[in-house]
Amino acid sequence: MMISGVVYAIGDWIAQCYEGKPLFEFDRARMFRSGLVGFTLHGSLSHYYYQLCEALFPFQDWWVVPAKVAFDQTVWAAVWNSIYFVVLGFLRFESPSNIFEELRATFWPMLTAGWKLWPFAHLITYGVIPVEQRLLWVDCVELIWVTILSTYSNEKSEARISDASEGGPGSQ
Repeated sequence: MMISGVVYAIGDWIAQCYEGKPLFEFDRARMFRSGLVGFTLHGSLSHYYYQLCEALFPFQDWWVVPAKVAFDQTVWAAVWNSIYFVVLGFLRFESPSNIFEELRATFWPMLTAGWKLWPFAHLITYGVIPVEQRLLWVDCVELIWVTILSTYSNEKSEARISDASEGGPGSQ
């Protein structure tokens, strides 16, 4: 869990640097929120997910690895991306209607962005890595993914905050 928290915090920091923020002038609250989600949810949920995946696909046949990757990239990716997005929205004190409106708008782009990274990584996850080490391996790859996920999750939120502070469309 601790490793997931650190990875999620660092992934968000990388996302902020990628978005153009100076190296040491980043949004610490945003980084903390992402790390908190990684620490409290990703580590434990992923641990149990990998055990569930082994129970659902207990076979050693050649087709099991592609089946696990397909299950992971449809069911689990949709569930986890949604959890991350919704929990971050609540941690930013956004209204449920805004959170779910943004989730609806970004759900498919987030899912398909994951398909550019995770199927290849999960061939290793499910084909080579023992189940008790999978979360550690996934956390290594997760550094790249959290950078992408954090960018998707925060870009509309930050635009709305910027509009509000400048008296733009979202201000009251």
